[in-house]
This record gives sequence, structure tokens and C-alpha cells, in this order.
Amino acid sequence: MSQHEQKPVAISETGKGLYQNEVTIGAHKLIAGEPKELGGDDSGPTPMELVSAALGSCTTITLRMYANRKDWPLEHVSAQITHKKGPREDCDDGTGKPGLVDIFTRSIALEGPLSDEQRERLMQIADKCPVHKALSGNSCVRTHEVSL
Repeated sequence: MSQHEQKPVAISETGKGLYQNEVTIGAHKLIAGEPKELGGDDSGPTPMELVSAALGSCTTITLRMYANRKDWPLEHVSAQITHKKGPREDCDDGTGKPGLVDIFTRSIALEGPLSDEQRERLMQIADKCPVHKALSGNSCVRTHEVSL
């Protein structure tokens, strides 16, 4: 495993509910699913909700790490993420391409006696979290079948 390669994440149907999957990440397990309106049993967050959770948690962790390194008085950080499909022009991505894209809206709360400059810098640092970079940059998904 290279320095930047993560541990494998294993996903398997549970057989206990329609579209219910067990997600295993190292020693951690969680359930993913689909809501009733999409034919599931609402037994866990949807895959896109998990992506939103990854973006939010990566953001708050990145901001905490940065503030700690700088010894800034960040007392608490939280984030809320919403996701929707929308027209590309709503993202101001500069490509000029038509069509729908995934739009993640991230609201960040920074608590503590931070200066205006520190707050501004932390908002810039939020865009440097690895999940933000993966979602907004050039990612590649390679797929192949394996025998079990």
C-alpha cells in the first residue's frame, strides 16, 4: 500500500433489507441503504449522504489540524452539507459546459475568538481538504470484476 493509498473499504449486501449494505472500513462497520421512496427500507444513510458526510468530516478535521498547527483559538468547528443536482452554471466552474452536476453546499461554523484574517484563512483552507479536492478535481474510478 502506497503512502497515499487508503485501506480497502468493503461493501456487501446484507440480505436483511432491500438495498441494505454493510460497509466495513478496517475495524469499523456501518449500514448504507436507500430511502423508502426509492424502494429501500431506510435502514442507513444513502451513498450520497455518506459522500456528504465524508466532505463535512474531512473539512472539520482539516480545519482543526490547521488551527492546532497555528495555535489559533478555534474552540469548535462544525459543518453542514447539502447535496442536489443542478445546472452547471450554478457552480461557476468556468467550463461553460451545459448540463447537470452534483452541487454540494457546505456551511461551516467557526467558534472562538478568531481574527477576521484567521477566519478568512480557515475558509480558504476548507477548500484544501482531500475530499473537497477529490470531488472538485480530476478523479478517476477504475472498475474490474473479481472472482470470490
